[in-house]
Amino acid sequence: MASAAEQMAANLSWGALGKATELRQRILFTIGLLMVYRLGTFIPVPGIDTAALKNFMDSAQNGIGGILSMFTGGALKRMGIFALGIMPYISASIIVQLLGSMYEPWKALKKEGEQGRKKLNQYTRYGTVLLAMFQAYGLAVSLQAGNLVTAPGPEFIVSTIITIVGGTMFLMWLGEQITSRGIGNGISLIIFVGIVAEIPAAMAQFLEQGRVGTVSPAVILLVIAMIVAVLGFVVFMERSLRKIHIQYPRRQVGMKVYDGGSSHLPIKVNPAGVIPAIFASALLLLPTTISTFSGGKTGPIMSTILAYFGPGQPLYLAFFTAMIVFFTFYYTKEVAFKTDEVADNLKNQNGFVPGIRPGKRTAEYLDYVVNRLLVLGSGYLAIVCLFPEMLRHEFAIPFYFGGTSILIIVSVGMDTIQQIQSHMLAHQYEGLIEKSQLRGKRSGTAKPRKGPARR
Repeated sequence: MASAAEQMAANLSWGALGKATELRQRILFTIGLLMVYRLGTFIPVPGIDTAALKNFMDSAQNGIGGILSMFTGGALKRMGIFALGIMPYISASIIVQLLGSMYEPWKALKKEGEQGRKKLNQYTRYGTVLLAMFQAYGLAVSLQAGNLVTAPGPEFIVSTIITIVGGTMFLMWLGEQITSRGIGNGISLIIFVGIVAEIPAAMAQFLEQGRVGTVSPAVILLVIAMIVAVLGFVVFMERSLRKIHIQYPRRQVGMKVYDGGSSHLPIKVNPAGVIPAIFASALLLLPTTISTFSGGKTGPIMSTILAYFGPGQPLYLAFFTAMIVFFTFYYTKEVAFKTDEVADNLKNQNGFVPGIRPGKRTAEYLDYVVNRLLVLGSGYLAIVCLFPEMLRHEFAIPFYFGGTSILIIVSVGMDTIQQIQSHMLAHQYEGLIEKSQLRGKRSGTAKPRKGPARR
């Protein structure tokens, strides 16, 4: 039987959004900051030859026009002040999370609560600056070597580094402001908007190919149907859970005996989210990106790597699958779902899985369940990421969405809608509490009835 909270959540209507003033302000604040981000992607770095840059980017879609351009909302293709996007911050945060699960001093920081979290966030910001400086220097040198600047020299390199690093740090601050004062996760929404903003241009180009006869109408309908099917499949898998029954024993407080309760421990089929796909894509695009920035001057080793690990090649697909599986297991076990910590928390709360002893046995059981789920989850990630690659390179079917972009769109969209519903539910609860308090005041101020007068 559904609880009162679940029934109230099911009865929520979007018409109640107009009554939730705070939620409406949060949404408008978020939209305003995302518009600032989109405007910044069109402000170019000083000293760029825009015509030469456009020709260069049009001929370099496989490497530099791939995942980074997608995540930056086209800012990298235009070499805007947000050319690196928020990727240095994401890379730094992932590195800090991985080190926090292996490096003992940082493990202790994670157990210190709010103070430890602030310290790790500070380390993440320092790492973001270092990564952004390194990547900005590489971009500046590559642009200068490719004759894509109007006035090459040390001044151009220094100004480019300062501009791009400043843009990345501003985006990091923008994301934190959205998270604290807006709606949804700010960093994820910035990536989400960058991907979605490129969809109209890609759709227009795709439909133009159909108009001129390059692509047949049947292929256009097939691609649209496949996009809908893939999105539906990703939504289904992201909402899939394995619920483990948890039982709590009876407890006595004073003279009262409370019955033991029960709950469920939900484990997602894909606890690692989109992180494995991002890591695997970044590793595979690294050789192509290096070759692109070097102006095609590659040695025999790099040429061999590009020949066998180019997009669509069998070794490329095999390595892509292996990396997705590896990062799914590694990130889940080390960061997303640590079975030892979950088992200890259940033991401290006097909870147990029926038929299994608390402590080590529970951790072994959870590890067994998670391993079986990760086989399904990693296979699901590999299918979603490889499907667009096979369509583009094996069947020559134009498919704008990459697997990583589909995962990001679905997960961020679901998370944002869930937060909006949570705010609306909280607003509905506040309204009910206020009504009950007003009724209580009215009943408390009512005049008591007078009894019969004594004679």
